[in-house]
Amino acid sequence: MFGWWPIQVFGPSMAPTLRSGDAVLARRRGRGVRPGDVVVARFPARPDIGLVIKRAVRRQGDGWWVEGDNAFVADDSRAYGVALVEARVVARYWPRPAVFRGRGEHRPAESDMPE
Repeated sequence: MFGWWPIQVFGPSMAPTLRSGDAVLARRRGRGVRPGDVVVARFPARPDIGLVIKRAVRRQGDGWWVEGDNAFVADDSRAYGVALVEARVVARYWPRPAVFRGRGEHRPAESDMPE
């Protein structure tokens, strides 16, 4: 799939940044992945898991070391090794719209800003 990719989050591994049920928009093209970006990835060591949403920590060989934001959930590179990044998450559009700027930064969408 090219361009924009709507994805629903399942599980607690990215809390508090993303919660189970959040809907995000990922982009397969565009600027490259940087440490701190929220990404859609897969673990070659565990193809049965499918796609996951994690935070890119560092480039490692041909892939990325990725971790969830929730320190109590370790279903990431700490358990499965290096991941291959498929896309970069650029925004959460439901239920609390926010734009992701990378390096762990995100801000509410304009419609959610207090007046």
